[in-house]
Amino acid sequence: MQVRDLYPLVTTPQLEETRDFYVRNFDFEVAFEASWFVYLVGPGEEGSRGATLAFMHPDHPSNPPGPESFGGKGMILTVEVSNAAEVFERFIAADAPIVYPLTDEEWGQRRFMTRDPAGVLVDIVQQIEPKAGYWDQYMTK
Repeated sequence: MQVRDLYPLVTTPQLEETRDFYVRNFDFEVAFEASWFVYLVGPGEEGSRGATLAFMHPDHPSNPPGPESFGGKGMILTVEVSNAAEVFERFIAADAPIVYPLTDEEWGQRRFMTRDPAGVLVDIVQQIEPKAGYWDQYMTK
């Protein structure tokens, strides 16, 4: 089996606001859009497609199970970037909501969190060196 794509599909009545959030803040592009569905593609390495996301309105005409709107709990979308501080400043300048400030975590991430208009918690992370010995306590022997 060859998986050609794998992406979250979030059901939300805030299609336009959510689309604009990812286009404005993460440079995603709209690859497909209908009145009830938006499929976004992020910038990728040269010659390849970047990350993908999709959003569907709860009043969509298709009939898959689970058409209820996302309630804002139980999901974190992690976006790894090369410079979290730079992205943080971009979010501040855009007045995007910040629900967790830019922080260097002992386990080796510089990160901050926001929430998109659909209610998804978005964790923007940059990998950094962990505190010496931090992972020792969690490693299986």
